[in-house]
Amino acid sequence: MSGSLPPAERDIDRNLFITVSGPPGCGATTLVEGLAAVLDCGYVSGGELFREIAAERDMSLSQLIAETGESEEIDRALDRRLRTIAEKWGAANKAFILESRLAGWIAGNRADIRIWLDAPDEVRADRTMSREEMTSEMQVREVIEEKRYRSYYGVDLSDRSIYDLVINTGRWDADGTLALALTGIERYDVESDEGAFDTPDFDI
Repeated sequence: MSGSLPPAERDIDRNLFITVSGPPGCGATTLVEGLAAVLDCGYVSGGELFREIAAERDMSLSQLIAETGESEEIDRALDRRLRTIAEKWGAANKAFILESRLAGWIAGNRADIRIWLDAPDEVRADRTMSREEMTSEMQVREVIEEKRYRSYYGVDLSDRSIYDLVINTGRWDADGTLALALTGIERYDVESDEGAFDTPDFDI
């Protein structure tokens, strides 16, 4: 791309609250780490919070996933933590990134830019093979989460209208995906912004 800088050499000074969402294996963690490095900002991952809750309850990931199928208490505990973080950084006027499948909906209008990542099932399955949480378990959690979001909050994850950027990470490698996201962030102009899709808050 003539005249552009590689992601690592960009100098982007933006105080934006950004959310990154997508299903397991979409590349969200990789993108968040890359964005945080370039923007020199902090981030929180929903996966980290989920593991944090498992550790607090002295449970394995598999056990906690099974528990979420039996009770909504764990799901809501995770989402409340995400909402608290979104409220804090949405008012901070500092760069920060929140990553989880529901981050865009939970942050709502507090977020400056909302990103959704996805990739074909076979690509995501291949990427998750080496994780502690087995691919089959992640697929089960994915289905459970889709149902609970609709049941608990009336959120339809198939609705991508709230997102400012939607990227199929199966088409680009990690650097290419980062470059796409950074271009969107770099070119975002508050003065010429004609409005994001409104996302009403919901009770958690």
